[in-house]
Amino acid sequence: MIQEFKDFIMKGNVLELAVAVIIAGAFGAVVTSFTNDVLMPPIGMALGGVDFSELQYVLQAAEGDTAEVAIRWGKFVKFIIDFIIIAFVLFMIVRSYNKAQGPAPEEAPAGPSDNDLLSEIRDLLRK
Repeated sequence: MIQEFKDFIMKGNVLELAVAVIIAGAFGAVVTSFTNDVLMPPIGMALGGVDFSELQYVLQAAEGDTAEVAIRWGKFVKFIIDFIIIAFVLFMIVRSYNKAQGPAPEEAPAGPSDNDLLSEIRDLLRK
């Protein structure tokens, strides 16, 4: 069982997946920092000093021991921007990879269909 596990772990696909997950986590942190620390402050300033992390719609104000209930739509907007940036970068990576692979191989011309072959056999038998 241990040998099977070693064989499984040492397969190229598993190692590639592990590296991809680690890089994706680091890349996500970089994009989140870019959005929070570089992109959103100027946008907030342009909109009159708005801090997107504070934008929310309060459903129930905090009273005594009860916590505030709010829809934090500003944070949601920031996550949408993060997603768009990550999706665009992944699109560019896949696009570059596909271009590096070269053109797709041409498909072999399709042969005659079953109906065509049967019609041809029928015609030959009639002769």
